[in-house]
Amino acid sequence: MKTPVTPSTAARATADGVPGPRSRRAASGPGVPGGGRPARRISRHLPFSPWLFAAPGLLVVGAFSLYPFFSTLVNAFTDRRTLVPGTFVGLDNFQELLHDEMFWIGLRNSTLYVLGVVPALVILPLLLAMLVQRHIPGITFFRSAFYTPVVASIVVVGLIWVWMLDDRGLINSLLEAVGIGKVGFLSDQWLLLMSAMTVTVWKGLGYYMIIYLAALANVPRELHEAAAVDGAGAVRRFLTVTVPAVRSTMVLVAALASVSAFKVFSEVYLMAGPSGGPAGEDTTLVMLVQRVGTGLTGRVGYASAISVVIFVVTVGLMLLVLRADRKGDA
Repeated sequence: MKTPVTPSTAARATADGVPGPRSRRAASGPGVPGGGRPARRISRHLPFSPWLFAAPGLLVVGAFSLYPFFSTLVNAFTDRRTLVPGTFVGLDNFQELLHDEMFWIGLRNSTLYVLGVVPALVILPLLLAMLVQRHIPGITFFRSAFYTPVVASIVVVGLIWVWMLDDRGLINSLLEAVGIGKVGFLSDQWLLLMSAMTVTVWKGLGYYMIIYLAALANVPRELHEAAAVDGAGAVRRFLTVTVPAVRSTMVLVAALASVSAFKVFSEVYLMAGPSGGPAGEDTTLVMLVQRVGTGLTGRVGYASAISVVIFVVTVGLMLLVLRADRKGDA
């Protein structure tokens, strides 16, 4: 027979150190031991606590990304110089761009750079990833070797290629030794641009190879085995199994490579020099921004207008790639 719990019984039990019914109900609340009241109390009194953890990252992003971005947008509509605040001039800077020959040269070279670099960086790293994903002795060494240019300094890489492609460099010395003669890799307008493209592709192969390796690891082996049973060769399996399986990754690589190629600076600057090659014919848009907007008399407003054009074009390139991907899915 159960003994009824009276107020006096509950009081004595609590006084003796045994939790009463109300105490047990409070102690059995959800969440942490103790009914979750401390957690609710902290969340009630410190609702902004998550922002305290995110504040350092937000400050860095705001100081080094958002503020320069909006400052560039504002400066694009002014005649600001390096040491002069400048005044609002409306669309004058953009109207001047339409009549600036160097702007059109830079736009042409940046566009050609995208057309020459992106297809190579979409296809070659995929083939390289298929090669190094095989489990054979010593393959780790080759993976590391292919990735080494990615971590190397672009300045060091550029200088090495300049020494190789110079008129008295290694490659021209070999060409002279076999009787072909010198080739103006760094003196001809188009050869210089193609040489810079070669450096960009060579340095980016390892980076995009790693992205493709992660994608290839998710391709079921059964698909290749089924295609092989049906009599498909290596090329047929590549086109019908591998490419459809990594199609989204190829779109990602194309978008990243397009933006990076259109904003190229270091490779062309190191190989063509500050002047942008013969008569400045190899100048890119980013090189033009650096040339116009730096120095004590730099035209910051005009350089900002060019930067806005670069931003608009890069966003347009990404949207085009994504649109092509959606059409392909449809």
